[in-house]
Amino acid sequence: MKALPSFPLSVQYVVVAGGGGGGSATRGGGGGAGGYRSSVTGESSGGGASAETPLSLAAGTYTVTVGAGGAGSAQGVNSVFNTVSTVGGGGGGESSSGAQNGGSGGGAGYFAGSPGSGTTGEGFGGGSGLDAAPAKPGGGGGGASQVGGNATSTVPGAGGDGVASSITGSSVTRAGGGAGSGDTGVGTGGLGGGGTSGSVNGVANTGGGGAASAVPGTGGSGVVIFSVSSLATVSFSGVTETNTLVSGNKVFTITATDPGATVTIS
Repeated sequence: MKALPSFPLSVQYVVVAGGGGGGSATRGGGGGAGGYRSSVTGESSGGGASAETPLSLAAGTYTVTVGAGGAGSAQGVNSVFNTVSTVGGGGGGESSSGAQNGGSGGGAGYFAGSPGSGTTGEGFGGGSGLDAAPAKPGGGGGGASQVGGNATSTVPGAGGDGVASSITGSSVTRAGGGAGSGDTGVGTGGLGGGGTSGSVNGVANTGGGGAASAVPGTGGSGVVIFSVSSLATVSFSGVTETNTLVSGNKVFTITATDPGATVTIS
């Protein structure tokens, strides 16, 4: 006879929102990374915060949403796991506009406006653009662990780096900011899926921000990952997921959800 779990269960998680779209301009700012929250012991949440307290879940059915990335200059979509919600990354600024706030803030365009701010406990703000030849570049999008880079007269701002987690058994960095762009080209994306020169879209299921460009990068979709006792039975509705066994716990990685998606733990 199978042993039964003892409820409530302690459930560790990493929840990342969709990244913001890069600025829709050659001289635009990079998209901010999706907000990043983690309760994994010894790891970090975004914005320099410590790991949160794991969820304590009774047997039941819980809401789950994986946020999509934003298109050019648009904010990403929030991700949700039960009571844990993360904010979509801020869209990057266009040439003469500021950027959006978000989980991490978007970078500003070269001419005017301010970079977007990050959300406390989720990410950092974006970088500033610079109205100076020859590049006239935008700032980098903020990342989960680092402010987006400010532009110089020759180099667009780099995307801020994301946060690494080993919840799945190997270290993966997520929620990097997208690169700014200028007349000299696209800059460098942040570690963790930020859009960069030659690959302007944020990487799927990292929440990376899109890079700025005349044809801007779309932010990477988010992800919901959680770890639960292997004694528990877990089922899903409207979810695309993979799972593995790590240190005696089942770890589920949810990469896409339909509207109204749920996870049931029993």
